[in-house]
Amino acid sequence: MADLLRDEDRIFKNLYGLHDWKLDGARQRGAWEGTAAMLGQGRDWIIDQVKASGLRGRGGAGFPTGLKWSFMPKEVGNRPHYLVVNADESEPGTCKDREMMRHDPHLLIEGCLVASFAMQANACYIYLRGEYVLERNRLQAAIDEAYAAGLVGKNACGSGFDFDIYMHHGAGAYICGEETALLESLEGKKGQPRLKPPFPANAGLYGCPTTVNNVESIAVVPTILRKGADWFSSFGRDNNKGTKVFSISGHVNRPCNVEEAMSIPMKQLLEHHAGGVRGGWDNLKCVIPGGSSVPLLPKEICDTVLMDFDALREHQSGLGTAAVIVMDQSTDVVKAIARLSYFYKHESCGQCTPCREGTGWMWRVMERMVVGNAKTSEIDMLLDVTKQIEGHTICALGDAAAWPIQGLIRHFRPEIEERINLYRNDKPVFVQAAE
Repeated sequence: MADLLRDEDRIFKNLYGLHDWKLDGARQRGAWEGTAAMLGQGRDWIIDQVKASGLRGRGGAGFPTGLKWSFMPKEVGNRPHYLVVNADESEPGTCKDREMMRHDPHLLIEGCLVASFAMQANACYIYLRGEYVLERNRLQAAIDEAYAAGLVGKNACGSGFDFDIYMHHGAGAYICGEETALLESLEGKKGQPRLKPPFPANAGLYGCPTTVNNVESIAVVPTILRKGADWFSSFGRDNNKGTKVFSISGHVNRPCNVEEAMSIPMKQLLEHHAGGVRGGWDNLKCVIPGGSSVPLLPKEICDTVLMDFDALREHQSGLGTAAVIVMDQSTDVVKAIARLSYFYKHESCGQCTPCREGTGWMWRVMERMVVGNAKTSEIDMLLDVTKQIEGHTICALGDAAAWPIQGLIRHFRPEIEERINLYRNDKPVFVQAAE
């Protein structure tokens, strides 16, 4: 059993909205304390501290945050620099960023200022998910407070650095969670991913150097600088440092968002913070550990697996957004994955042929497999198609559509075969083609 995170070590001290979300409440919890002094240390010091902390992106990919910042040009030329915050939280099962924006918006705004200063970006855009209306109102109110208090705007925090922050409300497209599709949408175009290279650090928003980071990645930075890189890196295993907000949903007794140390065992996370699996741990069937786009894991792996990037990758899954979706023995797991297949088919932007055609094909086959109306040979055919889609698209949506099906076949193939055999015993041998 790992040591649980102490309350004094939590970064998001108002995650549940029990306290004042406005500027006065945020200041009482430590936000905006010593911000000018942080900026006074210089941009190189900030980036070095973020690198030393071991912070990896909290939006899904897990790329080292400080390293990403260092890709920005060292000096501002004839093109301005931009910071874009990805608040388009559309991954099924993920609901952490919305609580940060609802209940602790000033942590995000302060993080935007510090990160923008480190990358010499005088403007920051926060791209907000289209369905997040309360979050938009709270965040805008907090931005207005920060301007009124002189914390952002001209001479932000008295630092001599001019900084403007804008909020953009999206239209509810999942694909705009991909950073280059987000940039296209911000520019007023159709949200479709761009080919890379060039990468955003070279040619991003309006063709200018741009860094795109997740809400949580930005919001934790001021606290890391205040408490020190060594403090943050004291949590978790090597290459998996810091604290992380987990979104726990599904068949648990107390679904919740909770901030915990990285590398906590999954079983301990679920039993201590979510009241355990409904019906007891032995009633667990499988868990999707990082949002709907990562492969599920069966109970025998969940018994011992740690919740971090590397441990989950070793089991052919991923931490992703740390959205833990729990399924007990009552779950029709084939039907659950078929439902996710429909989601990815619906949300494909249609730009790449493997994704545009493949997601629809996979969904139609999955719908037949739900009722057993298939041949056992189609299981391998379906798996082969996922491999043809995976890695062959401009963005990772093709991978996201393929991985849940790969996880299903890897761990629950006998369940699919049993359903097919039951159908064939009850029906004529002829199998109807998908409509």
